Amino acid sequence: MDTANETQCLCGLKREDFQATINGKQTDLYILKNKCGNEVAITNYGGAIIAIMVPDKDGNYANVIQSHANINDAVNGPASHLSTLIGRYSNRINKGKFQLNGKEYQLPINSGIHSIHGGKSGFNAKVWDALRMNDETLILNYVSSYGEEGFTGELKVTVAYTFNDDNELIIEYMATTNKKTVISLTNHGYFSLAGTANPTPGIDDIICEINADYYLPIDETKIPTGEIRFVKGTPFDFKTPKAIGKDINADNEQIKIAGGYDHCYVLNKKEEGELSFSARIKDPVSGRTMEVYTTEPGMQLYTDNSKKAVVGPNGATYPQRSAVCLEAQHFPDSPNHPYFPSVILTPGEQYKQKTIYKFGIEK
Repeated sequence: MDTANETQCLCGLKREDFQATINGKQTDLYILKNKCGNEVAITNYGGAIIAIMVPDKDGNYANVIQSHANINDAVNGPASHLSTLIGRYSNRINKGKFQLNGKEYQLPINSGIHSIHGGKSGFNAKVWDALRMNDETLILNYVSSYGEEGFTGELKVTVAYTFNDDNELIIEYMATTNKKTVISLTNHGYFSLAGTANPTPGIDDIICEINADYYLPIDETKIPTGEIRFVKGTPFDFKTPKAIGKDINADNEQIKIAGGYDHCYVLNKKEEGELSFSARIKDPVSGRTMEVYTTEPGMQLYTDNSKKAVVGPNGATYPQRSAVCLEAQHFPDSPNHPYFPSVILTPGEQYKQKTIYKFGIEK
């Protein structure tokens, strides 16, 4: 099995720091490299992205994603969703309840009065079967058993990570079920384009653009109200690029509820399921950029509003609001909003999702 060789890695990670036996399965670290000399490090515990090493405008490399420093911290640390895969259902479901075929299902409550990110032991806390295809591609597989975290149906999931020569980190998701169920998968990447450090710089000056005319307002418990609201004339308008910090503390009810941005954007699409431009962020100091393309109808903008006592690789620390999350997904609480895009998967169908994070430099 070809995994990480720390003597040849830009990120300085040690493979043995991510090796353990959890519930009888082995965890490991995998390094994807492209012909540009850049790399992405991933562990099969939760499919977490541990490092993305890309240069700045002066050719200096840094890790641009927040992560745990070792497998013990990933399993036992306070930030269990830090740059991991999320499933079976990304984001919140109101009070953990939904109906399917006239039957009510109850999921674990793990975020206030709601269920979030698949429950108390979601896909972020599973050891995935890993297959290294080549220097650029890692395939992860997991079978979620019937009734796991309260969900119906046995779900077979495949996630492929590819880091190509255009500096695109492509994440492709596929799933099938043997019984009608609900599904919305994503990766909860915490991106810090300035580079992780001790401390990691804040995101106020990050320039952000989001290709969305609408967003979903939330109630005081962070559940979508059901309204689909125009961004124009509000702090949520990123149609024209602007600094994240410009309106992050605005005198606005929605901003106050979330303590910043923690909202799903309704992405502009010409047709359902098309792979299209969704967002772009730029760090004006380093010149690093990241563009997001996805087939998903929504994207959660989360501005790292909560404190997290995590020490990452190479002693990096992550203050509040030091990362931007751009989570491509279906809308939160969709099972309880019939007019939101459907999240139902039935036997014989295949769930597919594709999201691309493309890294670049703008001098």
